[in-house]
Amino acid sequence: MRLSAMGDVAMTVPVLRAFVEQNPAVKLTVISRPFFKPFFDGIPNLTFFAFDEKQKHKGFLGLLQLYNELKKLKIDAFADLHNVLRSQIVRNLFSLSGKKVAAVDKGRQGKKELTRSENKIFKQQPNMFERHLKVFEKLGFTIDLSNPAFPQKATLSAEITRLIGLKYDKLIGIAPFAQYDAKVYPLDLMQEVIASLADNKEHTILLFGGGAKEIEILESIAKPFKNVVNFAGKIKFQEELKLISNLDVMLSMDSGNAHIGAMLGIKVITLWGATHPYAGFLPFNQSLETALVSDREKYPLLPTSVYGNKVVENYQEAMRTIFPQEVVSTVQSYLG
Repeated sequence: MRLSAMGDVAMTVPVLRAFVEQNPAVKLTVISRPFFKPFFDGIPNLTFFAFDEKQKHKGFLGLLQLYNELKKLKIDAFADLHNVLRSQIVRNLFSLSGKKVAAVDKGRQGKKELTRSENKIFKQQPNMFERHLKVFEKLGFTIDLSNPAFPQKATLSAEITRLIGLKYDKLIGIAPFAQYDAKVYPLDLMQEVIASLADNKEHTILLFGGGAKEIEILESIAKPFKNVVNFAGKIKFQEELKLISNLDVMLSMDSGNAHIGAMLGIKVITLWGATHPYAGFLPFNQSLETALVSDREKYPLLPTSVYGNKVVENYQEAMRTIFPQEVVSTVQSYLG
């Protein structure tokens, strides 16, 4: 069970894909929000169970309904990969019925020590994939992530192919937004990055985002360039996943798009402002060299939060210490 958020749900995918490959006699049922179902398409022995938070599964009585529906599936063990009140209730109901249960340890103390302003302990925390593995170990299963398998590049529709065009050698995805402003690279610097990458006419740059404001900004960014295409608001989510699977590299903030690219086996370069990969959210199968972080000598309180939702005075410009040419060079280095 993992209900939200997008990036967190995406981070379960590589673990579950490895689980079914290494435990072919076990059937998995993933409980999550309907929007995330496409993440799990094509994984064998895995069934998706849609969590209806607005109606059928709303409130305590709704969670009882969820439990009763899940009981019919003859579940033997319950892995709580969320560990919030709703998943705890369902987990406890399974435990009371005699089933094996295990929950993810989010490592709150270590993250608190990493992000506090005084007596900060700047130490790498276990990543979320390691934390997920421990949940399954408690249930009696071992999973090896050292040689991960990824889905093949998806076949693109004629409409997507038309929007991209045919004259390109490399496809670069850029997702310049995040839930919180403290995690978003300054727009003027991102425009410099895009302009520099677009100088190479063999590159086609695809922009990703969502919401009316982001769509408007991305359209204005793409307009001056023939080889920059805004896909925000133009295709359905399932088609967007297929498109991302065809990228040669993805440039993203510390956001859901980074984890989507990584779960599909794409090389992902991430930019970090108020947050830091030491908190455990470096995308799957990526190295720290792909994570460009803000200057901690100039901004010693970084990271200031785990999720980027904490505003710290005089830290709004921290991401300006990640220079556009550094970003461009890193992207180019992973294009071969």
